[in-house]
Amino acid sequence: MTSIYYVESNMTHTYPFVVDVPVGFHLLLVLTKTPAEFWVDGEVKQYPAHSAVLYRPPQRVYYRASADKFINDWIRFESNEPFITEAPLPFGIPFSLEDPDYCHKLFELLVIEHNFNRDYKASSIDCLLRTLFNKLLESSRHSTINPQYYDLVRLRMDIQNKPGEEWTVSKMASYIPISPGYLQNIYKKTFGISCIEDVINSRIRLAKEYLIYSELSIAEIASHCGYQHVEHFCRQFKQITGHTPKNFQRQI
Repeated sequence: MTSIYYVESNMTHTYPFVVDVPVGFHLLLVLTKTPAEFWVDGEVKQYPAHSAVLYRPPQRVYYRASADKFINDWIRFESNEPFITEAPLPFGIPFSLEDPDYCHKLFELLVIEHNFNRDYKASSIDCLLRTLFNKLLESSRHSTINPQYYDLVRLRMDIQNKPGEEWTVSKMASYIPISPGYLQNIYKKTFGISCIEDVINSRIRLAKEYLIYSELSIAEIASHCGYQHVEHFCRQFKQITGHTPKNFQRQI
């Protein structure tokens, strides 16, 4: 069971802003959207934006703004759920978030669920917290995050959400912005797949949906998936799936 005492999303404080609690009474999770300074190992250290820190009682809680503004999501709560109490997360030591936008959306939903008395409030909060702690675990195991990492994540989300766009390496590189050659290098290192392979896989995945659930022609599907020539689409589809679009449709 989990009891939330307070949860806030996207809270903005002006400098100087300091939280100093010598002895904490509850669990406290803070996600920063701006750089901040934290008390760690007996001294104040600066950490970049998109950091997460989990405090447990009776730990000292100390953090402060290190710029004109301090923006964060935070939740103060108690829980006996093993996915929280037994989570192998560092206590009182900030770590970088792997997907801060995803975590921020979870906090927005937690605020809504906490403030409205709906029929499945407890169940919804449990699901959101489980997902949030999964993301924290993934982030805590991520050794290094390069300066372009968050831009790369957003680029990949755009590719997968809009595979039908005319994606070129130059266009993708301009999103960050970095050189096309450097993009290809760090994209493969970050995600284990090249940016062009990601585009092709996303297009083929979308094409399968159209082939199964629509009455569009092969040419129309090719166009919707970002292909200018139906022959090119059919060739890539067979390379990925081992079937032509027509044979794939017949099998289904």
